[in-house]
Amino acid sequence: MGRRSLLLLLLLLAFLTPGAATPVPPALRALSSLHLSTSFRSRPAVAMKYSIHYIQQKVDHFGFHTDKTFKQRYLIADKHWKEDGGSILFYTGNEGDIIWFCNNTGFMWDVAEELKAMLVFAEHRYYGESLPFGANSFKDSRHLNFLTTEQALADFATLIKYLKRTIPGARNQPVIALGGSYGGMLAAWFRMKYPHLVVGALASSAPIWQFEDMVPCGVFMKIVTTDFRKSGPNCSESIRRSWDAISRLTEKGTGLHWLSEALHLCTPLTESQDVQRLKDWISETWVNLAMVDYPYESNFLQPLPAWPIKVVCQYLKNPNVSDTWLLQNIFQALNVYYNYSGQARCLNISETATSSLGALGWSYQTCTEMVMPFCSNGIDDMFEPHSWNFKEFSDDCFKQWGVKPRPSWIPTMYGGKNISSHTNIIFSNGEIDPWSGGGVTKDITDTLLAIVIPEGAHHLDLRANNAFDPVTVLLARSLEVRHMKQWIKDFYASLRKMH
Repeated sequence: MGRRSLLLLLLLLAFLTPGAATPVPPALRALSSLHLSTSFRSRPAVAMKYSIHYIQQKVDHFGFHTDKTFKQRYLIADKHWKEDGGSILFYTGNEGDIIWFCNNTGFMWDVAEELKAMLVFAEHRYYGESLPFGANSFKDSRHLNFLTTEQALADFATLIKYLKRTIPGARNQPVIALGGSYGGMLAAWFRMKYPHLVVGALASSAPIWQFEDMVPCGVFMKIVTTDFRKSGPNCSESIRRSWDAISRLTEKGTGLHWLSEALHLCTPLTESQDVQRLKDWISETWVNLAMVDYPYESNFLQPLPAWPIKVVCQYLKNPNVSDTWLLQNIFQALNVYYNYSGQARCLNISETATSSLGALGWSYQTCTEMVMPFCSNGIDDMFEPHSWNFKEFSDDCFKQWGVKPRPSWIPTMYGGKNISSHTNIIFSNGEIDPWSGGGVTKDITDTLLAIVIPEGAHHLDLRANNAFDPVTVLLARSLEVRHMKQWIKDFYASLRKMH
């Protein structure tokens, strides 16, 4: 696995989201003046019951050469929906199976009754079951040509119009877009491009500025490092020193064998190029932990304990031990992520997260539109130095897919930082989420709002209410609901004026 592969894996965990040199984002606004919504007081978990549906979508919404269609999957939950004064919460699906995202977006279920809402979860084309060319969808760049954010947003627009036309009582109801990570980016962009279809958007952990020169390429790894540094004494320093320890150990004749045994790897390291694959896998593990550093046990990417980085850092208190001792400690730390359940017999360096995410499709997207620069310097962060080399990245993309990336297209299409003409978008970010470095963390206007959640990891606010949630995320959700209620109220007020 080369450097590009690691970048793709980072991007994939889309996701499906400041170090010492980075200013701390503003804290959650107006905490003292908010009262918790009834949705977030302690109560039993909501049962997630939905029906599965399909709509025939055009493979190409923007050309006229082909009329080919495919089945897009979507889910509907309407237990609490009311025709009188109700609303539609529309989840803009991201890079994976929509049922998986539905099951990890408890916030929508928690607020459905309060907002009299129908919940709709739309699957992104080329993911899950929504494959435009079936088994051939990932065959080559010709078949993948219609995997773009623009086509995905057009799918969502077509679906909303279809639902309003076919569901009695839905025609004159407000729709709010919601999404997390890449789905959060899509939610924001959907409001920007189709403001007549959605009255507002909640874009959680949406790094819409992680492109070109809008944020430093090293900000992501700095935030990861900060999370580890704050979670245990010498933790980030132990990780920083582990890279050279791996290099020194594997230079010796028996080093690869010893390391394979010490780390309990399913497939032994046999050649020098395996060492970089190992380092990339370990790096990605630390990144994943930073993303899912939730305050309670979770099962988003892997089964994990509460505050998993703190648990990991218990094994990394002393960086000044021998190389072999340090790597044995690294194994104990990795084992927290890969074997919290105690069921794993060995560690597989080819796997880091759930199979519900679509690696192939996302690999193609990062080689076309979703070009996000990452780098590390080993000084401000705990990783080995890696510069951002666009030419190398582009060459690798061409080898894999026969396409060249267009790094300027997303800022051109969606405005980059020049988005103040848009309205009714909430950008929420967890302060400990590494993706927050590319997110909107300050209010842009009175209706383009930023909510920063101290102690919040990747789209924590979209997860179900939990007894162990920090008060900051409860307050964030209440603020989000308050704004959504206002959007709904404004919609009905304008509807009455029209009639």
